[in-house]
Amino acid sequence: MAALDPQELAYFEKLLKERRAKALSAAEEGESVRPKEAPKESSGDLSAYSVHMPDQGTDAMERELEFLLAARDEKYIRHLDEALQRIKDGTFGICRTCNKPISRARLEAVPNATECIACKSQRDKLPRR
Repeated sequence: MAALDPQELAYFEKLLKERRAKALSAAEEGESVRPKEAPKESSGDLSAYSVHMPDQGTDAMERELEFLLAARDEKYIRHLDEALQRIKDGTFGICRTCNKPISRARLEAVPNATECIACKSQRDKLPRR
């Protein structure tokens, strides 16, 4: 497979920008529904001690989930930004491990991919640290 031509790069740049806009929109919507009040206030209890402990546990679990989702969204947007930068640098579509072209099919599925299928599969087989 040869390097991507300018037309293909423009296609992927547009795809990345669309996915980035969609991810930003989803992240902003998530922020608008996140509770802004303190933990005691979110359960409706203004005393120093909770009247209903399960409510506090549910509130804490929801805050943790919202934090994890926000962190995941931020990471995805960062990966999209890095892919857009690789287009500008002329390294988009090149595997960072073996320096061979990443297949178009892989880039269609994961446009922010940094490794070809072979290298990614090999890395996934390694034990996690």
